[in-house]
Amino acid sequence: MLAAMPPSSSNPADRGEAHIQDRVRDRGDACPGALRLHRADDGSLARLRLPTGVLTPHQLYVLADAADRLGDGHLSLTSRGNVELRGLGEGCGQDLAGLLRDAGLLPASERHERVRNMVVSPLAGPAVMDRARRLDELLCGEDWTTELSGRFLFAVDDGRGDVAALAADVTLLAERDGGSALLHVAGRTWRVPAPDAPRAALAAAEAFLAAAREAGTGAWRVRELPAGQDLDVTGHLRRAAVPAEPVPDYVCATSGPPAPGLAGDHTVSVLARLGRVTSAQLRALLPAREVRVTPWRGFVLPGLAGRAAAQERLRALDGAGFLTRTDSPWIGVTACTGRPGCAKSLSDVRADARPREGALPVHWSGCARRCGHPQGAWTDMVATGEGAYQMTVQGPTR
Repeated sequence: MLAAMPPSSSNPADRGEAHIQDRVRDRGDACPGALRLHRADDGSLARLRLPTGVLTPHQLYVLADAADRLGDGHLSLTSRGNVELRGLGEGCGQDLAGLLRDAGLLPASERHERVRNMVVSPLAGPAVMDRARRLDELLCGEDWTTELSGRFLFAVDDGRGDVAALAADVTLLAERDGGSALLHVAGRTWRVPAPDAPRAALAAAEAFLAAAREAGTGAWRVRELPAGQDLDVTGHLRRAAVPAEPVPDYVCATSGPPAPGLAGDHTVSVLARLGRVTSAQLRALLPAREVRVTPWRGFVLPGLAGRAAAQERLRALDGAGFLTRTDSPWIGVTACTGRPGCAKSLSDVRADARPREGALPVHWSGCARRCGHPQGAWTDMVATGEGAYQMTVQGPTR
């Protein structure tokens, strides 16, 4: 049963790019991680952060085996390119940590495990991927970065504007000449030398922490800082000895995610229906040189032998249940966990979700928190009871 409502003129709390000026955080960040599990109605949940989105074949097999041995046989993909294992049994935390550690999926400093929140353009070339890896190294090499919340987000964009559209707290954008990059924070932009871009991003994060301490509101994200609160990115760039040139009135040209199908002659892109895959589907992604997890709940497989090999792989992945065509009505349809996994959910949203009929993405939520909602404008389906939904349009509509 649907109850249609007029388009909303404002976003629900805790989303979008607008400041949340009245938000006061009076408790610590409770975001789950791979080491700090969250107890849900369907068992424990582990959230694994993949700073570059890249999985080696061995790591992919380890995750599939962990899902089978310790969880419910599935993996969930998040809107930040993370991977979640659900249905984990009592007392399996140490076993899971050991598997992930041995596979190289945890940082050397496990205190930093939950702060490695980064989205990277999934079609990025080697230079941008190296930049993301360097940022992760810097992030995990400083004690103070453990003060960042598990929600603070970095974006490393290769210049096409795909992850720049995801409203990260700190965004790096490659410039066409390759010698410089743009640092974008809270609506302001600086041009920095490309080799210094990771240090610039770290300096911006440090500026945020200083501003958050001064504000005293416990802000977890840049947009939660009170209006008028000074965010001295320029000063922190200077102290970090990063040459930076302000770029006034810069407007980032954003783009959408990679479309499912061929992305050139050597790469394929696929999506997971409702962002959930079985362990068998995960294994079906192999063989591959590497697999990149995207923040649009999909996978990119680069480095295939040629167009014929890419087309053959695409057909095989279509048979495995992935979304491989741009005309699939399930593209743009997302959902939270819903029942039975989430106690707050009023309905089994994954069972209730239907293919998209309109132009906007559709997100199905079991409660008003709207976990995992997309950026931009979307059709918002929020459960009001078992099988009953209120439909509105959220986000900017023009």
